[in-house]
Amino acid sequence: MSDSALHTPDTLRSRSEAVAASLPPLLADAQHLAATVLLGVHGRKRAGTGDEFWQYRPAQAGDAYRSIDWRRSGRSDGHFLRQTEWQAAQSVMIGVDDSASMTFTGHRSRPSKLRRAQTLAMAVAILAIRGGERVGLTHMTDPPRGGQAQLMRMAAALMDGHEQSDYGAPRPKALPMGSRAVFFSDFLGDPAPIETVLGRAADRDVKGVVVQLLDPDEEAFPYDGRTVFESMSGAVRFETLKAKSLREEYLARLAERKDRLQQAARRTGWRYHCHHTDGSAEATLLWIYQAIEKVRA
Repeated sequence: MSDSALHTPDTLRSRSEAVAASLPPLLADAQHLAATVLLGVHGRKRAGTGDEFWQYRPAQAGDAYRSIDWRRSGRSDGHFLRQTEWQAAQSVMIGVDDSASMTFTGHRSRPSKLRRAQTLAMAVAILAIRGGERVGLTHMTDPPRGGQAQLMRMAAALMDGHEQSDYGAPRPKALPMGSRAVFFSDFLGDPAPIETVLGRAADRDVKGVVVQLLDPDEEAFPYDGRTVFESMSGAVRFETLKAKSLREEYLARLAERKDRLQQAARRTGWRYHCHHTDGSAEATLLWIYQAIEKVRA
């Protein structure tokens, strides 16, 4: 059920060259995908230029000391920051699971789950930035930013190496208070970590969408007779002479996993979507785009 893992020389130069070579195709695919979605009213919805004053807000943990407006703070017992219109723009944080299971594809004509997730993630980032929003990656400590340079940084970070474990899930290092987020994963590992993440996100008034990516073979389980199942890392291997007899139980457990994800999303004000890698990336991007609008309303 798995392909052999690809091994690249663990040198800074070879990794840099590999990342640089993969950036143009990824960005081109993402740009093309983003162009299929009509950019409507999204992100900043306030009149005026980005340098105009918008509001004061109470200081929060992590705010820079120099950002405090001492004149406004002097009129009260608390500290306040002076926000410009641009600084108040919504932030969209994107998490992509890059564990070994995400590199699976059941047929060479289909992209891997990881490549589809990377393309969708960059297309979401492109649309968000065009709408005047800031974007960032959940596994990086850097704050969300706007602009073309940020897109390049994100693309490089998404392509630079992968987790060695078989399964994973987005584990954000930081989520700005009140931001919106999009998590991409196959969610085939332990569901507890993503449930914990969604709960903590809700505590910070962060809402968003979880996108479960599956290969059609993982959804249909088209295996019969003698079959060797092996995890993408090679750590787990199972052989059976009657693969078809496992299909019913497998599909039941997959349905149970999907239901658990949907329930976790509903409890925390998030939305859930399942995407198959042989399906329309355009339709899924449009769904994500509209879902982000709904959760931020």
